[in-house]
Amino acid sequence: MLGEILNRAYLGNSVLDYVIALVILIIGVITIRVFKAVVMHRLENLAQKTKTTFDDFLILVIGKVALPLLYIVFLYFALAALNLAVQVQGAVNKVFLAIVMFSIARFVNLLVVYGFTNYLKKHGQDIALEKSLNTTLRIAKFLVWAFAAIFFMDNLGFKISAVIAGLGVGGIAIGLAAQAVLKDLFSYFSIIFDRPFEVGDFIIVGDLLGTVEYIGAKTTRLRSLGGEQLIFSNTDLTDSRIKNYKRMEQRRVLFQFGIIYQTPYDKLQQIPDIVKNIVASVEDTIFDRTHFSSYGDSNLVFEVVYYVVGSDYNKYMDIQQEINLALFKEFEIKGIEFAYPTQTLYINKSNTD
Repeated sequence: MLGEILNRAYLGNSVLDYVIALVILIIGVITIRVFKAVVMHRLENLAQKTKTTFDDFLILVIGKVALPLLYIVFLYFALAALNLAVQVQGAVNKVFLAIVMFSIARFVNLLVVYGFTNYLKKHGQDIALEKSLNTTLRIAKFLVWAFAAIFFMDNLGFKISAVIAGLGVGGIAIGLAAQAVLKDLFSYFSIIFDRPFEVGDFIIVGDLLGTVEYIGAKTTRLRSLGGEQLIFSNTDLTDSRIKNYKRMEQRRVLFQFGIIYQTPYDKLQQIPDIVKNIVASVEDTIFDRTHFSSYGDSNLVFEVVYYVVGSDYNKYMDIQQEINLALFKEFEIKGIEFAYPTQTLYINKSNTD
């Protein structure tokens, strides 16, 4: 009786064939569930005890890509146990190929995201860098899905290579038209990964200067000191010499002042020490030198060089102001007078009869 039931045929397959297919599917589902409940749980506990993130990435790939794909694989094997019509078998193969390509593309995208995340962590979770990398990440994901779609269509029988070759002159024209855009895009990648400057940096490009506000796939925007927005193509920036003041660890400061010619010699000798003591007493400064450098038209010129620790321009100006005020006060106490432009007229009187 049971043998007769198992041998009955429906749609070209016996009941026994359907039972075998169902058993394969059930075994597959149970295996995956057991693996997920036991092995995955232990792997997650081990991953929490390690400092590396690669094991977390592997668990993510297994959970989001490998296990869902395994369900499809067992379903495919279960259907392979049946005698399907040619058209149905062809449709099953195409669907299976599509799911495999989808899984591979998803794995590559997860790998790209993992790489970008690690790169971002190494650079201190920079918010500006994260915004810039998001654009790059979207481009990378688009390329992955595009290649997956092209490969899938090629396997379906579409002559993708022939279509691409058939573009001919049109493709060349598009390539030439997009040349500038592609150059800016590659320059964008260079800026993002080489990082000659970042959002928030104060840079000088030629005779233009400003603070970087935005780094895009084609253009970079600066805010000048006057308030207007400066827009550069990325190619212009990578081809230019850029001064980045944000990266400056020390600012070298040179300034001069003049005193009157009537200053006594002993007071002239005191001036270098006076300036040195004043500069050295100011916080975040490194004194370099003070010299009586030259004879001016109406003054004796002293030259001072010191360094300000840091790149903040306002901080530099505050320090320079503090030094100027201290010099004024000390010279006033010492009786040393600053010079200002003067002219002395000498008249030679002669008595004539």
